[in-house]
Amino acid sequence: QVQVVESGGGLVQPGGSLRLSCAFSGSTFSLYHMGWHRQAPGKQRELVAGIRSGTSVNYADSVKGRFTISRDNAKNTVYLQMNNLKPEDTAVYYCNAIHIIIPNKTYWGQGTQVTVSS
Repeated sequence: QVQVVESGGGLVQPGGSLRLSCAFSGSTFSLYHMGWHRQAPGKQRELVAGIRSGTSVNYADSVKGRFTISRDNAKNTVYLQMNNLKPEDTAVYYCNAIHIIIPNKTYWGQGTQVTVSS
């Protein structure tokens, strides 16, 4: 059974940084595209950043130049480095895994809260 577990959220001041981690288990990590999504109160969940099973990445326009997604296939972990955080980045951040051949094999974590406030 595939599991993805997020960690690293917290409270940070505007302009600060956080690094989120997502630990993957239960299958072959390299067979999954990985992504970070977020959902703010009253808003729909949105894609923040994605990284394919190789190294191709994509970002939401709102985070380009501030966030960096990466993966360590040896540790079965994907990271989201968030710099220059803004209050509008406040949300629950979710990690997901999508099988590269069978996209309906999609798995979500429980989320980690990120709050940007002074």
